Amino acid sequence: MTGVLGATRVLATVEQTRDFGKALAAVLRPGDLVVLTGPLGAGKTVVAQGVGAGLHVRGDVTSPTFVIARVHQPDPARGGTVPMVHVDAYRLGNVPDPIGEVDALDLDATLEDSVTLVEWGEGLVEQLSDEHLEVHLDRRDDDSRVVSLIPRGGDWPARAASLTPA
Repeated sequence: MTGVLGATRVLATVEQTRDFGKALAAVLRPGDLVVLTGPLGAGKTVVAQGVGAGLHVRGDVTSPTFVIARVHQPDPARGGTVPMVHVDAYRLGNVPDPIGEVDALDLDATLEDSVTLVEWGEGLVEQLSDEHLEVHLDRRDDDSRVVSLIPRGGDWPARAASLTPA
């Protein structure tokens, strides 16, 4: 279905949320920026875990809240070819110059060769790429999630449409 925020779908379980991340990974390519937004506990890290599984990266994908950013290298033995940079910008919202802090992470140095996922990045990382996908998650009282895809430029509208039911 299409609404003000773009295409949406309901994910009934944590497993479906992770599976959505795997499906998202299938349409990602080096140079892609994905901004994960939504309130605390909405499932941003679960989507990132699914993307990591879909990209076949090494190691567990966990929230990088305290280290801000983690680079997950691809696991060629499992078919991985693209690194995933996973950023949690939550703590940057309380610093005097959050955009300066994002710039200090030097994400643009890895952006071209990696898939970059940024949790809590809305308003902070869009300057890294004119073309990106915003994935907004909301958690309902029944623990289901509603995911809204907001494509920004390039071929994101077509790729986002492939991730939502007709």
